[in-house]
Amino acid sequence: MREVNLQSKLPEISTSIFTIMSKMALEYNAINLAQGFPDFNCSNKLLQLVNHYQKKGFNQYAPMPGVPELREQISALIKKLYGKTYDKDNEITITAGATQAIYTAITATVQTGDEVIIIEPAYDSYVPGVKAAGGIPVFVKLNPQDYSYNWDEIRRSISEKTKLMILNSPHNPTGSLISEDDIKQLEELTENTNILIISDEVYEHIVFDGEKHISFAESEILVRRSFVISSFGKTFHTTGWKMGYCAAPELLTNEFRKMHQFIVFSANTPIQYAYADYLQDETHYNSLGDFYQKKRDTFRGRIKNSKFKLMPCMGTYFQLLEYADVSELDDMKFSEYLTKEVGIAVIPISPFYDEGDTNKIIRICFAKRDEVLIEAANILSKL
Repeated sequence: MREVNLQSKLPEISTSIFTIMSKMALEYNAINLAQGFPDFNCSNKLLQLVNHYQKKGFNQYAPMPGVPELREQISALIKKLYGKTYDKDNEITITAGATQAIYTAITATVQTGDEVIIIEPAYDSYVPGVKAAGGIPVFVKLNPQDYSYNWDEIRRSISEKTKLMILNSPHNPTGSLISEDDIKQLEELTENTNILIISDEVYEHIVFDGEKHISFAESEILVRRSFVISSFGKTFHTTGWKMGYCAAPELLTNEFRKMHQFIVFSANTPIQYAYADYLQDETHYNSLGDFYQKKRDTFRGRIKNSKFKLMPCMGTYFQLLEYADVSELDDMKFSEYLTKEVGIAVIPISPFYDEGDTNKIIRICFAKRDEVLIEAANILSKL
């Protein structure tokens, strides 16, 4: 009997590094500082709200764009924080997580042969989405010294085939932030072009040391060409609920929803109603930066005198560590060693690059209970 011949659309894509390292952490009973999720629960009030709407019978399909109450609250939040008013009916869509929103925006806009600028190190969902849509990723690296944007290199990478740019701030995995000057550079770069932008802002509320997150919604120029995407999972410690949203002008939202309705149709109904109520108290998200800064500082304070070099961390709940004074192993082998032999699971940085990375840097997640962070930092400090 003849075997089925299946030509993969993503022949170069294998299992995500996050899945690999979390599986390894479980197998070797290691402290999991690898995959980016909290090891503590969300607020009881939020749980009670979800349960309330479940018991009231809000358990069937939500409207395809999302429940109106939540879209209204998101519109108010964006207006309050960034000064931009998105129409709740025609410009905001609730998604099954930010990753789905990113994939939907890519597939709604990228056609065969289109080029997409990917800024490296890049979150691992960007490239597969581009390739699955028939697009061509064009990679530009952040400056390795401070993970700032290399605008000269970005300019050189743009061609008449450039359809889309994907940017991320606060940046995973580096913790860097986009600046006012970066926004101006991008405004000038895209002026009089048809280049679209996906702005991945899932860590928008996790910014430290008095810094401010700059949303693309704040730019009157960029907002007209941008899909601004965020995540309730990152904001409210509910990554397993898979809930995010996309804000974009009506022209872009129309195309986004054409794909969205056939990918998931709609997102979880009772959770949407619960978030709508929960967002009415702005302290639930305004206090997030201080909450995670304390955790960052707890970890950094315990490891600062070790052989690891602490890289700057201005946002997200990730800390990069340079380990050149600890080991000669490459980052994949060193991460495996830490997990199997030391009992601390981390993420190597090289998978965030198309052609890998020779810098000896790993990423840890500090969205963990303080006792876990202290134990992990004490163990690493002994290396």
